[in-house]
Amino acid sequence: ELFHQKMEESVLKSSRFIRGVGAVLFTASITFAANLAQADTLRWLTWKTESSGDAQTANIKWFVSEFEKRVKGKHKVQIMWGGSAAAQREIPDAISNGVGQIGEIVLPYYMNKFVINNAVGYFTPQPMGPAELGELMSKWHDNYPQFEAEMAKYNLKAIGFRPLEKYGILCKEPIRTVEDFKGRKIRTYGSAYPALVKALGGIPVGISTTETYQALERGILDCTPTSLTYVRGFKFEEVAKYFTDVPFGANYGHFIVMNLDYYKSMDAASRQIIDELGRQNASNFVEQVDPIVAKLKAEWASDPNGVKVIDFPQDAFKEAVKDPAIQKLRNDWVEKAKAAGLPGEEIADMMAFK
Repeated sequence: ELFHQKMEESVLKSSRFIRGVGAVLFTASITFAANLAQADTLRWLTWKTESSGDAQTANIKWFVSEFEKRVKGKHKVQIMWGGSAAAQREIPDAISNGVGQIGEIVLPYYMNKFVINNAVGYFTPQPMGPAELGELMSKWHDNYPQFEAEMAKYNLKAIGFRPLEKYGILCKEPIRTVEDFKGRKIRTYGSAYPALVKALGGIPVGISTTETYQALERGILDCTPTSLTYVRGFKFEEVAKYFTDVPFGANYGHFIVMNLDYYKSMDAASRQIIDELGRQNASNFVEQVDPIVAKLKAEWASDPNGVKVIDFPQDAFKEAVKDPAIQKLRNDWVEKAKAAGLPGEEIADMMAFK
């Protein structure tokens, strides 16, 4: 009888313990779920370092600050600087898979993946600056569903465009004429830059932005297409001192993209805010660029060891783009666009030198 009494007491204690643990776990799960609902933090993936001080970094900070302010605490953004969550070329897949919810992709690194959206990449050089090009890219996405559909295949939503400045070329030795391109090892990417470099007599070398410093330093490259702010932002000025203002046109550069599933899960008000910011992004980037460029030019002009900025005839590439290889590349894109139901010739004409 004593044995049975002790057993009953033991079972009762165990039952109370289990109920207590269950209650704690239930409360914890409710609290955890509530915290998740309150702590909606997006991870912004970028390869840029916060300390670079260029227009791209300023533009990221502006976008994040404006988004957090306009959603009034509903969402927060954690910027994963310097490729800490994904390297530069890994970012599209990382956002597609939910490693991050938002970030920037360098579109010309994926010419075969984003054929329609890489339209400008087939038409470099082209005559537009970043403001004009940003407006044009927004117009394409607004008017032609094929552009968004191509991104959606990879669970991505393009929410903003950042056409970079009008690119020039930075070299270890100066380029002053079209003839000076001959024999130079020049960094290229995408499809149009290699074709143009070949047409000018140079040697195209496929290297990413983040690998360019060492390639210039080691003599793998003689030159790289770039912008004045990137000369400072990536410290290229330490290994090359001659920037020539050749007429490449604005580099269409970056899309700011979101994970499509995440975008759809946001409430309508938040989606409207992110869409508005995306449309304002290109003009904000241009506003960030101009004062930085003016400051850099003044600094270099007063420094005997500073970068030398060299003028170049702005109609110099009108003949180069007639090269058969360049024309074939452009025509190939037109045919692909037409096959997708787009007015290929009309779009191509928007990017032609007049």
